[in-house]
Amino acid sequence: MINYIFSFILFVLFLLRSVAFSFSYNEPTPFGDNTDYALESDNAAVGRWWDAKLDRGMTGYDRRAAEWFQSIDRNNVLAFALYTHDHKVLKLSAQCFPLLPDEPKVISLELKINNQWVAVQSQPVVYPGWSAHFRIEDWDSSKNVAYRLSLGELSSFGGLIRRDPRDKDSILIASLNCNSPVDKEFDTRHLTVQNLRHHDPDLLFFAGDQNYTHDEATYGWLQFGVQFAAVMKDRPTICILDDHDVGHPNIWGESGKISIGTKGAADGGYMFPADFVRMVERQQTWHLPDPFDPTPIKQGIGVYYTDLNVGGLSIAILEDRKFKSAPIGNIPQMGPRPDHITDPKYDRSAIDIPGLRLLGKRQLNFLDVWARDWTDVKMKVALSQTAFCGAVHIHGNEDASRLLADLDCNGWPQTARNEALRALRRAHASHLCGDQHLAVTVQHGIDNYRDGPYAFTAPAIVNTIYGRWWHPKDERQGGGQPIVSPHPWVGDYIDGLGNKITMHAYANPINRKVREQRGDGYGLIRFHKPSGQTTFECWPRFVDVSIGDASQYTGWPIIFNAFDNDGRKPVGYLKKVYLPKEDSVVELTNDVTGELIYCYRIRGNSFSAPVYSYDEHTLKYGENIANFTILSGASIQ
Repeated sequence: MINYIFSFILFVLFLLRSVAFSFSYNEPTPFGDNTDYALESDNAAVGRWWDAKLDRGMTGYDRRAAEWFQSIDRNNVLAFALYTHDHKVLKLSAQCFPLLPDEPKVISLELKINNQWVAVQSQPVVYPGWSAHFRIEDWDSSKNVAYRLSLGELSSFGGLIRRDPRDKDSILIASLNCNSPVDKEFDTRHLTVQNLRHHDPDLLFFAGDQNYTHDEATYGWLQFGVQFAAVMKDRPTICILDDHDVGHPNIWGESGKISIGTKGAADGGYMFPADFVRMVERQQTWHLPDPFDPTPIKQGIGVYYTDLNVGGLSIAILEDRKFKSAPIGNIPQMGPRPDHITDPKYDRSAIDIPGLRLLGKRQLNFLDVWARDWTDVKMKVALSQTAFCGAVHIHGNEDASRLLADLDCNGWPQTARNEALRALRRAHASHLCGDQHLAVTVQHGIDNYRDGPYAFTAPAIVNTIYGRWWHPKDERQGGGQPIVSPHPWVGDYIDGLGNKITMHAYANPINRKVREQRGDGYGLIRFHKPSGQTTFECWPRFVDVSIGDASQYTGWPIIFNAFDNDGRKPVGYLKKVYLPKEDSVVELTNDVTGELIYCYRIRGNSFSAPVYSYDEHTLKYGENIANFTILSGASIQ
């Protein structure tokens, strides 16, 4: 009851603010007025964009945004929506264009129940940001339910809340990232959306850089949302934030400290005001399941790392840059930028300084809990902004100087990178990400080649801003067991940070001045729950998959089994045990170190536990969580 009263009070306060807002319109500087970054934040969306006189003084994205906002038919100002549902909770965000002072500021949600539209909730439009947010408890995820959003009598938007596909053998994720606006001839995404609707994924994953308009975040977010509205409206969607979404060229979050913007914010933290960051996170991530641990970081900036279950596929959603250490103040500059290393004498191990963070303790704790919980779960995957390696040699232009290492990838800090990969390996989880502007599939090596999870960096939606190429300088094939591939440079390699990777496929741009040859596209990932088979598909942007003869990028599909995400070679096995139930969850812990070695769902009811040291171990089992001990103090027979 207390929660309901509190929610009602919040709703009344929001309504009162909305009423006041109708008369005073807006705060002239909602992000503060004490810094240039505060004064430059979201100018068009918070300003008097409808005033033609003021518009004359705007330049760049400010002016483009104002002109676009002015051109929108007011019947279409309720622009798009996105949602997820899990654990009987539906969360849905609705996004508006900036509203005029006398227009409605409350959105109503209706659901179609027994063929009748039923009003279920109303929520205020939050300013700044122009979004509204709906949470419905006791959601029945077994049924498809149509929804309709209404901004008074002015505008409406609708779609379908899909039922959870728990009865499907395969779950399909579409993975996209880097939605560059520098695409003048083809500034829409019609063919990509058409292809996605043809593939009909169960989930959309946007890995970051949904917009590149930096300080004009609402403008860029609206561009993205309008482009993908037709496919997002009818299926769950995950959006996570990368650097450009919060106005950065690159970002090292440093747990939310203030950055003064030194050398591209390589001093760490956030350049733009905390209220601006919170607005962007509210717009793009509020609809995700509740955070694992909602405790804010510095400046009161929130977190959104969490997990989502879609049809028995458990998805860990990470914020891999929010806690990451910055280069300035931690390591010397060894190239033209603090994050680009070109000095051939640099010592890879010297920059792996103890105490440097990547995911941070909070997210590692989350992954430990996530690895152990298999409730209604058959397979697992983790999502992040960028790759846990530097699978790139050439940056910017094809004739540009090579980089020995790029600290902006998650291959650095190396020790923290290995901690993250071990956390995924324990759950036999594969990894999906974006950011790199180059599609690659690798298998990570941690202690040895091919002992870690498979990872897929999807191609950029539009690859115009920054090119990257995989091109070993000696042009030699990698080592290890040969990989059958049409590509010449596959196999085992050391990246520029000293990390072990096994390259399976890459989609280098051929000519970035030709739209069909610059490497645009998207990824599809198929998880076959009965067998554990995982398939990575990599699709070019400018193909029409509906005609039947469209082909993927060379080297794909890549097919492997979830068990292959743990490629360690056992030193032996514990004695075989017989479990009372088929397909139980097993959990192995090293008694000496206390380390969780693995936790996953087996097939069948007999199990000989592989071990990777001669220490004593404890083996547990259970239906969804391994809470029954079957072996204790056990070692190799």
